[in-house]
Amino acid sequence: MTTTHQNILAETVEGGVGVVTLNRPAVLNALSYDLSREFHEALTGFESDANVRCVVITGAGEKAFSAGADIKEMAAASPEALAERQKDRSTWGWHLANLKLPTIGAMNGLAYGGGAVLASSLDLRIGCERSRFRFLAASYGRINSTWSLPAVVGWPRAKELLYTARVVEAEEAAQMGLLNKIVPADQLLDAAVEMGRQIAANTPEMVQGIKWLLHEDLGRSWREMYEAEKTALSSTHRPPPVAEGFAEFLSRKGGG
Repeated sequence: MTTTHQNILAETVEGGVGVVTLNRPAVLNALSYDLSREFHEALTGFESDANVRCVVITGAGEKAFSAGADIKEMAAASPEALAERQKDRSTWGWHLANLKLPTIGAMNGLAYGGGAVLASSLDLRIGCERSRFRFLAASYGRINSTWSLPAVVGWPRAKELLYTARVVEAEEAAQMGLLNKIVPADQLLDAAVEMGRQIAANTPEMVQGIKWLLHEDLGRSWREMYEAEKTALSSTHRPPPVAEGFAEFLSRKGGG
């Protein structure tokens, strides 16, 4: 089923995957206020749909995943309106980063500025020959991605990219972990959806529990991480019985 909004497309595809397309290709999928609101609403809908177990996010067209904030819209808004909208954007940005469902970016083109921030807050990113990133905040008097990028590429790389605001091409992005892998552009969305299906085929409570633990572990000591995993496994994210969890293995000839 596909739901068409003014600025995004949201659909569910076979295999438990939701797909959101940022759909303003004429302006390189710039993140207008309305697009951000519709995006948040689509994610909320996927979270409440038990049939959706993973979300793929991409951009319309061949040029951009997203070029970032809609600068013309921001310039035309009053200071009061900008302040109110920033509160909403902050809430929506954290919602995406902390979404209970795993997220995969299908990076169909450039991700600059706010588009790079969005990309760095996803769980996984698959790129193509057109993918490139630029964390622009320092170049226009802002600060962002300090909380998300180090967890993806490590502190030294994050400092370099945030301090310099330089372009990172696809091959380098893959080498530093900003992209999980690169595929040809004409295979990009299929590859992202297929990875989403692989994730969706696993026990959703366990996948979501793993994501929750990984996020909660940021800043914890190694021992605290170990203890948190034990606690989660024995309580909040209780595993299925062995016979259920390993049913496929046990069904093989001879049980092994």
